[in-house]
Amino acid sequence: MTAPEREIASLFDYKFKDPSLLKLALTHSSLAYENNPEGTRQPGTDNEQLEFIGDAVLGLVVAEALYRRFPGSREGDLTRLRASLVNSRNLAKVATQIELGPMLRLGRGEEHSGGQRKPALLANALEAVIAAMYLDGGLAPARDFIQRHIVEPADADLMGVLDSTEPFSGAVGDYKSALQERLQAEGAGQPKYVMTDQSGPDHKKRFRIEVRVADRAGGFITLADAEGSTKKLAQQEAARRALAGLLLSGTLLPSTSTTELLATKPSSQATPEAGQ
Repeated sequence: MTAPEREIASLFDYKFKDPSLLKLALTHSSLAYENNPEGTRQPGTDNEQLEFIGDAVLGLVVAEALYRRFPGSREGDLTRLRASLVNSRNLAKVATQIELGPMLRLGRGEEHSGGQRKPALLANALEAVIAAMYLDGGLAPARDFIQRHIVEPADADLMGVLDSTEPFSGAVGDYKSALQERLQAEGAGQPKYVMTDQSGPDHKKRFRIEVRVADRAGGFITLADAEGSTKKLAQQEAARRALAGLLLSGTLLPSTSTTELLATKPSSQATPEAGQ
């Protein structure tokens, strides 16, 4: 296996018995065409067949997970939740979060046009990798991966959808929208995302973001904080943690006061993020 393939294999916490399956799952049709430009592209030379299998495996695992998590829900609700988890937009977001794009094997033209960042390619590749795990090791490793990266991170959103009398307007995985709606429903105002730290070299930065809400005394309450390889990912993770805490407690818990925060963190380190 190449270094990128070993890296993604370790990401899955799974060792492939047949590494060629993983290689195939990462191979886009543009590369298969470049390798045989004069002939007809044969099935099995790119990840499209694996994508077909992965779609079925993903649907099965997500359906079972939702059935077990929400045993009292009607079929229509479960169908809506499943569609939110397995749609291309959410899969592309998951693929971006686990940094699948740089692992893809693309043709030169596709690579130069930004194929590693295209949502459709990322979603398809994620399904193909799920299929590769299933074909190599059975349902167990594929289920573990789906639970860890697709189902469990969306728990807070899914609970919010079912508990609310109003439909959630954001996408599953869009924790900032979900948190904003929850806070507005409680009359708590708009959340603010503040960068409190950044570390690492320029090519591998890490950002720490706090999500805060104003308190009645004119200060603020810190709901959660998180790190990420980009500011957007750190904001989403902070919002996810804040939302999960609110859903568990049922209320805002001002565990950290403004005075305490100002005493421990210089104001120069806290930078409000644009677009809040």
